[in-house]
Amino acid sequence: MTFESWAAFAAATAILLVIPGPTILLVISYALGQGWRTAFPMAVGVALGDFTAMTLSMLGVGALLATSATIFTALKWAGAAYLIYLGVKLFRAGGSLNAEPRQDASSALKMLGHAWLVTALNPKSITFFVAFLPQFLDAKADFWTQMLIFEATFITLAFANAFGYALVASRARAVVGNPRAIGLFNKAGGTLLVGAGIATVAVRSGSN
Repeated sequence: MTFESWAAFAAATAILLVIPGPTILLVISYALGQGWRTAFPMAVGVALGDFTAMTLSMLGVGALLATSATIFTALKWAGAAYLIYLGVKLFRAGGSLNAEPRQDASSALKMLGHAWLVTALNPKSITFFVAFLPQFLDAKADFWTQMLIFEATFITLAFANAFGYALVASRARAVVGNPRAIGLFNKAGGTLLVGAGIATVAVRSGSN
C-alpha cells in the first residue's frame, strides 16, 4: 500500500476511536469508580478485543474480495452509507453519556477480560469493521500484508485511546459529566463521520 493510504487509514481511525462507544463507556465507568489504576488493564482488554473483532472482520472481507470484485465494490458503497448513518446518529445523540461509576473492586485480570468481552463480542464492532476496512484496502495489493499493517495500526491507536480516556476520566470527572461538552463532542464526531462517508462516495464516483 502507499503511505498516503496508510496515513488516511490512521487519521480516520484516530477520529473514529475518539468517539465514545460501548467500549469507551465501560472504560470511563471503571475509571470514574476506581481511578487511574484501571487504565492499563482496560486498554489491554480493548486492544485484544479489537484484535479479535478486526481479525474476524478482515477474514470475512478477504473472502469476499477473493470471491467477487463486484461484491467487494458493493460492500465499499454500503460501508460508506453506514459511516454516514453512524455520523447522523451521533450528531443527534445530544449530551448524554451513560457511564455510571463502577464502585465494586475488580482485579486487573477481571477488568481486562470484561473490556475484551465487550469489545470483541459486540456485533456492532464486527459490522463496523466490515463497513470501515474495505474503504482503505487495495484489491490489487497483497491482502495479508495490508491486514497486518492495518491491524497493528488500529490496535496501537485503540490502546492509546482507551488508556487516555481512563486517565482523563479519573482526573477530570467534571468534563466527562458535562452535557454541553459531550453534546459538542458528539456533534463534532458526527460531522466528521458524515464527512468521511461523503468523501468515500466522492472518491469512489471519481474513480468510476
